[in-house]
Amino acid sequence: MTSTAVYPGSFDPITFGHLDVIERAARVFDRVIVGVLMNPRKSPLASAEERTSVIGEAVRETFPDVAGRIEIVTFDGLTVDLARRLEASFIVRGLRAVSDFESEMQMAHTNRKLAPGIDSVFFMTALEHAYLSSSLVKEIAGFGGDVSRMVPPAVVRRLGRSTISR
Repeated sequence: MTSTAVYPGSFDPITFGHLDVIERAARVFDRVIVGVLMNPRKSPLASAEERTSVIGEAVRETFPDVAGRIEIVTFDGLTVDLARRLEASFIVRGLRAVSDFESEMQMAHTNRKLAPGIDSVFFMTALEHAYLSSSLVKEIAGFGGDVSRMVPPAVVRRLGRSTISR
């Protein structure tokens, strides 16, 4: 039996903290599906297709030994619906700080109510990435700051080709 987990998020852009969670999940589960959310209520820096492409590049460049077990898909709607469709039994979530725990716990309980057969699994991001968020990266990049120690080279290349509104 293959264990499959979905790791959902906007990943706009993906950070080293996200990659840390993806790699560790890929060492626990046979198959990890990174679900790139297309949220109509947000205005992302990059399209879902661009984010998917950048995540694929980052995964292949950062940890090629487990890249074959990682898939990247786009989705909209509920994460539990994506997990059901892809026959995943687990939803992976990353925790950076205690402040993340309350909202993540509420989401996990809600998902469990909606889909009793799907469990949430939490990974604490590595301490050196605990301060990172995509919003912070976008703000720093928007003001011309160096984000190369926060995001993989694929994101740095992408940011270099885009215009970020200030």
